[in-house]
Amino acid sequence: MLQITLAYFPIKDDVAFLAIKQEEVHELSPYLTIFYIHVITSIFVLLIGFFQVFPNWKLYPMRWHRVLGYIYVILLLFFAGPSGLYIGYYANGGLLAQIAFLLLGVLWLFYTGRSVRRILNKDIEGHQYDMWRSYALALSALTLRMWKVVIVYLFQPRPLDAYIIVAWLGWVLNLIMVEYLIKRKKENR
Repeated sequence: MLQITLAYFPIKDDVAFLAIKQEEVHELSPYLTIFYIHVITSIFVLLIGFFQVFPNWKLYPMRWHRVLGYIYVILLLFFAGPSGLYIGYYANGGLLAQIAFLLLGVLWLFYTGRSVRRILNKDIEGHQYDMWRSYALALSALTLRMWKVVIVYLFQPRPLDAYIIVAWLGWVLNLIMVEYLIKRKKENR
């Protein structure tokens, strides 16, 4: 993801994904700014989430967990999530892809917001599960690209068909996997 993100710097309006979004870039004045807000904040959400979600890797005190958690939540709720909704509204692939990305954005915001409410109510387990869900949705940035390679290699679909498929696979399977892990953890108590 870092390599993909670095392709956008220095800031350009015709590189990588933006090369196929020229209509939006030139006809919607906020598109480019919102796109860059999404790219920049999402990379930090992915990095911070990595160290927050995997408890065996927490090599820092709880106060750092809180600080990083606040940064994750602020970046996601105020920048990465809303900008993702905006970009999702203009997704390639028509209505099916738009619905996939908009639903992803709504769920990402919902689970992250609910996790905050749960930790404020001292529901540590509920907070943990919702943050797992939130991070699984954040990881859709990676799994979407992974599925695209697999789908194109195995089936050679038309590009827009592949995009619609990975728009859903990129996050739905992540969420199913997390729900399975949550169910197993509850059963093993």
